[in-house]
Amino acid sequence: MRLLLLTGKGGVGKSTVAAGTAALAAAAGHRTLVLSTDAAHSLGDAFGVPVGPDPTEVADRLFVQQVDAQLRFQESWGEVQRYLLSVLDAAGVDRVAAEELTVLPGAEEVLALLELRLQVLSGAWDVVVVDCAPTAETLRLLALPEALGWYMQRVFPLQARVVSTLKPVLARAAGVPMPGGSVFDAVERLHAELDEVRALLQGPSASVRLVLTPEAVVVAEARRSWTTLSLYGYRVDGVVANRVFPDADGDDWRAGWVAAQQQVLAEVDQSFVGLPVWRSRYRPAEPVGVEALRDLAEEVYAGADPLVVPTGDGPFRVTRTADGAVLRLRLPLVARDQVDLARTHDELVVTVGSYRRPITLPAALVHLDVAGARVEDGELQVRFRARHDRSRGASA
Repeated sequence: MRLLLLTGKGGVGKSTVAAGTAALAAAAGHRTLVLSTDAAHSLGDAFGVPVGPDPTEVADRLFVQQVDAQLRFQESWGEVQRYLLSVLDAAGVDRVAAEELTVLPGAEEVLALLELRLQVLSGAWDVVVVDCAPTAETLRLLALPEALGWYMQRVFPLQARVVSTLKPVLARAAGVPMPGGSVFDAVERLHAELDEVRALLQGPSASVRLVLTPEAVVVAEARRSWTTLSLYGYRVDGVVANRVFPDADGDDWRAGWVAAQQQVLAEVDQSFVGLPVWRSRYRPAEPVGVEALRDLAEEVYAGADPLVVPTGDGPFRVTRTADGAVLRLRLPLVARDQVDLARTHDELVVTVGSYRRPITLPAALVHLDVAGARVEDGELQVRFRARHDRSRGASA
């Protein structure tokens, strides 16, 4: 099964491109679902039909879904919320205010990912296309499963033991109810589901596609997105440059806009070397409906297969050497001085700009020492060797 995520800065037309890509996949004979994790839910507008919380067939083999976050919220977070409400009620917090305070931040996007997990595991689809939230929200969302995993492995077991041991004392001292086993079970279940989502999104048949418009600010964000997605282990398979102006045909005013876009498009080609860059011309009106969306996608991909599975190594890999191993992490468009590393016993913490990823080291590397690190050709390379001293640090 092919899993394809499309994201980009808000307003670049990613929902339209996602819908068109899905329409083209269905026309090729694939049973296709296009699902939105964007709170704006523009897919129904793109197809020009009402779309609900369950997959809605809009054409032969083409289904659209906009997730009912409230329903999924109750299934995945309801037990935890009920406990938090009891705590706030004991503290005298107004019930309405308490319900607002106990809503999981980013709940709609997170729970859309859980719905994505269910749809992928159902086996009902050949292709699932995801219309993601704008870039910043998507990056935070895709970092969440691993971040929550770190918390669950290191902090959660300690909390569970403390509460279990001291529950009677804490309840009397604090005057509020202590969480029961069902609360911890709910959190563990949420973690397990999100961990499955991460595994699916980083799998060999999954990739992310960036959508942009030929504007300097938009391209700069797309560059950062490529770097950050790679940092978190997600494979980017291409770029769609949307709303490209056609030739001016003697119109001097439009010629200025065309020239400006061409300059930015040249920068796009230079920035995303190694990735296909597809283009979609500017249209006087938004394409609406299955046929119009399919026509747009046919123009964008120009005969190329939009579902081709990326080949080669993924963003993260480990290779053995004669005296140890090398951990390699793709970090496109990053210079040496933009990367910081820190090593604990079983983790390598990589920081690029404002993004930080704790990488749990494979078992084969835990008992090796960091011998050095460098950034070369858009790839972080960390060398490990058999332990000779107690050094625990490195810098790129």
